[in-house]
Amino acid sequence: MHFAQYYLDCLSQASYLIGDETTGRAVLVDPRRDIDDYLHDAEAAGLRIELVVETHIHADFLSGHLELARATGATIAFGEAAETGFPIRRLRDGERISLGADDGQGVTLTVLATPGHTLESICLVLHEQPDDDVPFGVLTGDTLFVGDVGRPDLLSAAGHTPQDMAARLHRSLHTKLMTLPDATRVFPAHGAGSACGRSLSSETSSTIGDQRRFNYALQPMPEADFIRLVTAGQPATPGYFAHDAALNRDGHPLLEPGPPPALTLDEALAARDRQGAALLDCRPLAAYTRAHLTGSLHTSLDTRFAEYAGSVVTPGTPIVLLADPGTEQEARLRLARIGYDHVLGHLPDPTAVLDRMPALSRSSRRIPHEELTLRERQLGRSGSTEGARRGDAEPADAQSADVTPDEVTLADVTPVDVQLIDVRNPAEYEAGALPGARNIPLAGLPHRITELDPARPVVLYCRSGNRSVIAAALLEACGFAEVCDVIGGYEAAAGAGVQ
Repeated sequence: MHFAQYYLDCLSQASYLIGDETTGRAVLVDPRRDIDDYLHDAEAAGLRIELVVETHIHADFLSGHLELARATGATIAFGEAAETGFPIRRLRDGERISLGADDGQGVTLTVLATPGHTLESICLVLHEQPDDDVPFGVLTGDTLFVGDVGRPDLLSAAGHTPQDMAARLHRSLHTKLMTLPDATRVFPAHGAGSACGRSLSSETSSTIGDQRRFNYALQPMPEADFIRLVTAGQPATPGYFAHDAALNRDGHPLLEPGPPPALTLDEALAARDRQGAALLDCRPLAAYTRAHLTGSLHTSLDTRFAEYAGSVVTPGTPIVLLADPGTEQEARLRLARIGYDHVLGHLPDPTAVLDRMPALSRSSRRIPHEELTLRERQLGRSGSTEGARRGDAEPADAQSADVTPDEVTLADVTPVDVQLIDVRNPAEYEAGALPGARNIPLAGLPHRITELDPARPVVLYCRSGNRSVIAAALLEACGFAEVCDVIGGYEAAAGAGVQ
């Protein structure tokens, strides 16, 4: 048997190539859109990809089933309940997919219908030989993760409540997956960082036995308790999820690789002003905060670039990339992996452009966690935190308070002065937050931005200071004048006793 896992760190996404080396027949499961690695490895191993299986209609990335069908002639297969806009093979519960010879021997995949994350979700039990007592493993898609289970509330299950889907998920887990031998290896579709669950492990494989013992959602409990557990505290859903689910269900244009064209600064600004293009700065955080084009959005290539871009850029929006030289093609590809194909071009060497045109740039306002006091909460009304320390921006209510300014804490001024916003996910917020902070997760900020008053200062924080910069860029682009974020985020502030 040929078995290979392809793990994409930037999307926490796993796909699998399984083949029978005797016959050369192969199946690819949950592929990403850029398929060259699969094709190269299959050719090197002497395998023919005959079938592309999707464990469900994905929402967090644009799948490569159409690209593979074009490149290899493979049939596309989904669970029996799937409704798609293109021809598919419908896989029934209990159906066997044999990759071996006509005598029935060889690599075999058995389909398990496991609705819960979505209605059409399936898992695939993999045997090197069909009569093996213990399967080689099970590909669990988004039904079972290492350390978690699939969330039951995504839009691909529209028309069914999270509670109904959670009940289905409970039955799928306990009547299908948990009946497998403990030694069966578990190969999920996602790992830590994915928004498809709330506490996924960084491990990319496990066993049924380990999950039975250590997975919080698989501990003995009544079904009602399971439903309450898995429907609470899920991460905010990035805005692109519904867009990708629709494209994966109905069909999408095939990936067209290639570098984005270079644009002049005037062309980039014209694209913004005339076409509504988003100027997406994908340089490292330090370079962006030091100087960036006024009104640009930010998410760095050295983090969860595509997911964060899909959280702050509306699907279908034209995009101009502001990327370090040599990184523009990587940025375009990673956007294409979530179906953001409308990249108009890139501005070559934006750092050099900003150095030549300082009037068009600004730096980010950032507060060290040690300075989370009244004066810094005022964002330095004189234009800097140094001015705030001198007392240039001291508000009237603090002047009349029976404390010196340095003694005023976050909790003292949050209700009347600054809008303190925690952009972490709900479970992170519930585990501990700064006093007076409101929770508006980054993924939900574009849709909740009207809840904030642009005339009042905004202080943003996340876990360590990355998502807060992305959120600050969004607010600045939307016209908020006084925005800053906390360097080091909640971890640094809480560790220093700012609570």
